[in-house]
Amino acid sequence: MSRPSKRPQASAHHGAHRHGHGAPSQRQLRAGELVRHALADILREESPADPDLAGVSVTVTEVRMSPDLRHAVCFVEPLGGGHAQQVVAALNRSARFFRGCLGRQMTAKFTPDLKFVHDETFDEAERMNRLFDDPRVRRDLEAGGDERQDESDGA
Repeated sequence: MSRPSKRPQASAHHGAHRHGHGAPSQRQLRAGELVRHALADILREESPADPDLAGVSVTVTEVRMSPDLRHAVCFVEPLGGGHAQQVVAALNRSARFFRGCLGRQMTAKFTPDLKFVHDETFDEAERMNRLFDDPRVRRDLEAGGDERQDESDGA
């Protein structure tokens, strides 16, 4: 009779990440933060040849690493956000340049391939703020608060 293993099944753990389900590992989160900080420094100090990036300030909001740490999806927001698609396209055209800079800064075994994506959370937050400022929504929220207050008073 064999003893049950105390280790989790490797296929169950890694399969969840391969298909995009489950939370990233601590290793992925730590590597993503290292890449994010290094990219922020690179974007501040280096200047790629692409004219669409000249004088543009970019915030790296998040970096998501693949389970093998060889690929990084970098979520970015240009200052002002007005020309985001143009800036993201320029960042992706310059991805090899940024990867080279990253490789010189980091001590990781592999330097990840970089893919830049516009971070939509700022736009979504602005949309939600506009919704909450709508007089009809505000009236409904205030009416809902009154109903909850009435229910708690009656208890």
